[in-house]
Amino acid sequence: MDYNTSRSKLKLAEYGRNIQMMIEHAIKLESKEERTKAADSIIQVMGNMNPQLKENRDFRHKLWDHLHVIADYNLDIEAPYAAPEKAVMEAKPETLPYPDGKIKYKHYGKIVEAMVAKGKTLEDGDSKNSFVKAIANHMKLAYMTWHKNIVPDIVIFKALGDISNGALSVQEGTTLIDFKEPPRQQTKPKKRGSKHYHKSSR
Repeated sequence: MDYNTSRSKLKLAEYGRNIQMMIEHAIKLESKEERTKAADSIIQVMGNMNPQLKENRDFRHKLWDHLHVIADYNLDIEAPYAAPEKAVMEAKPETLPYPDGKIKYKHYGKIVEAMVAKGKTLEDGDSKNSFVKAIANHMKLAYMTWHKNIVPDIVIFKALGDISNGALSVQEGTTLIDFKEPPRQQTKPKKRGSKHYHKSSR
């Protein structure tokens, strides 16, 4: 019996075993003209396997690149696109650096710390006062989203001063947006046919 475990490893599993076998056969053809003709036919089959992607501008270019990848870059043909370089195709992306620094209040997130840093650079005046109030309102919403309960403005003002090391504060008498209740997570509507679906949910 011919089991998959005894066969060569699939280069691109999404195209399946048959496509790989067709490409392996094309490599063995003697003339370049025959190999090119076979490659054109294989590209047509590969394209038909993913018709929803045909609207993409570089769809056919990707197919030819995938053809060369499956062929392990050993298919000598006259293609409409230059064969990709193996070193480029198999190069691993650079490791993304992990964000430095610890967040003092996790429920406010890094964005609040970035806003506070920006606020410190502004000159005193109406523009800065409006920006600081916007930061406080955002902090209040973030707090309620995280903790699921109402928070007094004074708690937000104290946290703002703590995060900014006393550099930022709202004007005296400032009141923040009055959120009546904590934000609720939106739930997806029940699909017709599920056991919890009712006509009344339409």
